[in-house]
Amino acid sequence: MDSLLIALQFLTRNPIRCEVLLNDADTGQSALYYPIVGFLIGILLCVTVLLLSATPDMLAAALVLALWVWLTRSFHLQGFINCASAWADNFKQVSTAVIAKLALFVLLFLKWLCIWVLIQHNQLSSLMLVPLLGRTSTLLLMLSTPYVSPRGWAEKILQNLCFEDARWVIVISLTFAGMFLGWANVLLAVLLMLWIRSAAIESQGGVTDDVFGAAVELTEVVALFVVALI
Repeated sequence: MDSLLIALQFLTRNPIRCEVLLNDADTGQSALYYPIVGFLIGILLCVTVLLLSATPDMLAAALVLALWVWLTRSFHLQGFINCASAWADNFKQVSTAVIAKLALFVLLFLKWLCIWVLIQHNQLSSLMLVPLLGRTSTLLLMLSTPYVSPRGWAEKILQNLCFEDARWVIVISLTFAGMFLGWANVLLAVLLMLWIRSAAIESQGGVTDDVFGAAVELTEVVALFVVALI
């Protein structure tokens, strides 16, 4: 239970504050609950859609997206922005701030558009499972890629994470997502993770905290886009 509370406190605006953050074992095991936290976020988003059933779909989608960003404290979005800024350094003639802001706009616009389509087609189960899939990608990267952020937030987690348990959590989460979200989405999520892993290793020798955040955001928007298209 302590590990779950740590995961909730770390990844969301959890109103329940716990005093176990200095417990290395619980901190490491908290990563096993990341997919569950994603699933809980998805449930809250779906409940919000139901509560906004009398609201125009376009506005409801915007409110759901705003809640999504607020619930996660823009934590993963910050990582996405930092990665976009780092990528923009390759284009010396363009301001990195401009590219980062443009990337953020495109990401949020696509999310809003896809949520709108899902609401119109009453595909709430997909909306519920996308955050789970996004946070599973973090576990996949943790297990498969060197971590190169000295004293980053994931350092203590990786030092105390049981990799065998994490593999089972990944298998269960991907199976659950595949059954209800579609195996095409699961395959795309894995392929996207492999691409992110390859790019991170090529550019900086491994993943950083920002890469974890970017992976969550990219996995979510790709999954939403595929479901919306289908």
